[in-house]
Amino acid sequence: MGVRVGIPRGLFYYQLYPFLDVFFEEIGAEVVISDRTTRKTLDEGIRICVDEACLPVKIFYGHVMNLKNGVDFLLIPRLTSISKGEYICPKFGGLPDMIRNTVKGLPKLIDTEINLRDPRSNAFSAAFEMGKHITRNRSKIKKAYYKAFERYEEHKGQLKKGIMASDIIDRKRNIYVIKEKELLNIVLIGHPYNICDGYANMNIIKKIRNNGANIITHEMIDDEVINKNCNTLPKKIFWNFGRKAIGSIMSFAESNDIDGVIYLMAFGCGIDSFIGDLAERIIRRKSNIPFITLTIDEHSGEAGMDTRIEAFIDMLRWRRKYDNNFSTHG
Repeated sequence: MGVRVGIPRGLFYYQLYPFLDVFFEEIGAEVVISDRTTRKTLDEGIRICVDEACLPVKIFYGHVMNLKNGVDFLLIPRLTSISKGEYICPKFGGLPDMIRNTVKGLPKLIDTEINLRDPRSNAFSAAFEMGKHITRNRSKIKKAYYKAFERYEEHKGQLKKGIMASDIIDRKRNIYVIKEKELLNIVLIGHPYNICDGYANMNIIKKIRNNGANIITHEMIDDEVINKNCNTLPKKIFWNFGRKAIGSIMSFAESNDIDGVIYLMAFGCGIDSFIGDLAERIIRRKSNIPFITLTIDEHSGEAGMDTRIEAFIDMLRWRRKYDNNFSTHG
């Protein structure tokens, strides 16, 4: 049996899994992903994690507990920045220390810092530091890096075509064709780990689809368009997700075929408290598209989520039927 590398199914996993899976397999490791989130996962995380942490971090702790006794290494990189000139949430940078100081009986951590904001750093150097835990063969790591990066680019291409990341992870076919005329087109904005974790969001994707709507996300907007939109703002958005969310929202606000916008956020998220408010202001100022914020935490009830989604979509149908005679914002 080869070296087993465990990757918790939370936080960075939902963005980087196409790269990480291929990379570690190509350098000779067996990749082990934690089980899908359940009530037990969340309860384990709540028991160990600090109370002040947001829901995604508590879930991540639960996934660490799910993996820790069955792998040789746990991949918990110290993510500072994944794009030049920008940061991601500080919780990613402190995650290895938080885990190391609160979870007992851990295997070795691969906690390589990834800081692409630093001009002296690059993605390959970070990948090499991670790969050194498995092999010292630089050419093997380099070959694995380029193959993994190619897979990552293919994945982004799939997202741009309208395939949801959660469908790819669960190996589902794309159920609806984007912008099909008889279906509503609903923009779903949120961190990938909030949108893709069906337990955390109470199966919001399935609920929206079952109510007869396409789902459109910021991954379907080209980076060039997002950057062009954000360059018109009076101040730079220095959060990676924030830039993508606001840049795409500015495009959706000018679209004629968007029926509604849902912003999914976790309670206590500092970035979302700013970006969600800014997104709503842009939609209200530049369009008449209805906008709703749905907040999730460990106390959220599924019945309440069902009611809000069904009521929102019902209102969208009435607006389409009666030529938008329903007010967008009350």
